[in-house]
Amino acid sequence: MDVEAGAVTTLEDVKAMSVSDGGLGVVSATRPDGTVHSSLVTAGLMPHPTAGQETVAFVVFGTAFKLRLFRQSGRASLVFRAGFRWAGVEGPVDIIGPDDALPGFPPDQLPQLLRDVFTAAGGTHDDWDEYDRVMAAERRAAIFLTPERITGNP
Repeated sequence: MDVEAGAVTTLEDVKAMSVSDGGLGVVSATRPDGTVHSSLVTAGLMPHPTAGQETVAFVVFGTAFKLRLFRQSGRASLVFRAGFRWAGVEGPVDIIGPDDALPGFPPDQLPQLLRDVFTAAGGTHDDWDEYDRVMAAERRAAIFLTPERITGNP
């Protein structure tokens, strides 16, 4: 993993930053023309469901433009902030959803995986059956960003 100069150097630093603002972060992906698309997500750190390494994970709508970009480029960058402090992670993404199978991951485990990502990002829910129904109707997918580079400021 490449770590650029600054006080944020580990995934523990990134995790501390992620919880400081309720898991809110800005994720960016590159469009085919080289421009950047950014949007707000709620994310948290959790192990990759098949590889086991720590990742930054979040859930996206099945029709989200960023999902199409993740499929095309296979990469993303995500920044968490708290005041003027920030921590960024960039690297390859794996997508697991109803339209995106990942070798080694059983598709019937998707509802529980989406719950796990949601709770890793600090989410809670009073009716998990309703949550599962909405996630399925919206064809939501889980994104796992594997850190190759961590950046940040003191």
